[in-house]
Amino acid sequence: MSDECLFCRIVRGEIPADVVHEGELTLAFRDINPAAPTHVLVITKQHYTDVAALAVADPELAAQLLTVAADVAESEGVARSGWRLSFNVGADSGQLVPHVHAHVMGGRALGHPAG
Repeated sequence: MSDECLFCRIVRGEIPADVVHEGELTLAFRDINPAAPTHVLVITKQHYTDVAALAVADPELAAQLLTVAADVAESEGVARSGWRLSFNVGADSGQLVPHVHAHVMGGRALGHPAG
């Protein structure tokens, strides 16, 4: 874990979060600036800068992160109507926190992603 990383501090309990799921290796909590009615971040408890770094270092944990994201969509009630899963990688993508996190979004028609 990184001492200064915002999400590592959430994992350690130093910063409160509205947790919707916690596993041994992952944590899911509501985004503080939601872009959809349902907007949950799913992170690994171990620090990886982004999903690309995670995929190279620990493919099994990357797969678990995806499974947890699907579980969150189900528990949040958006699995049936549809939901978006997105990862930002690096500054140009808009990644604000350099710790791997998946955005699980749903609860309304989201339209087409930019690009």
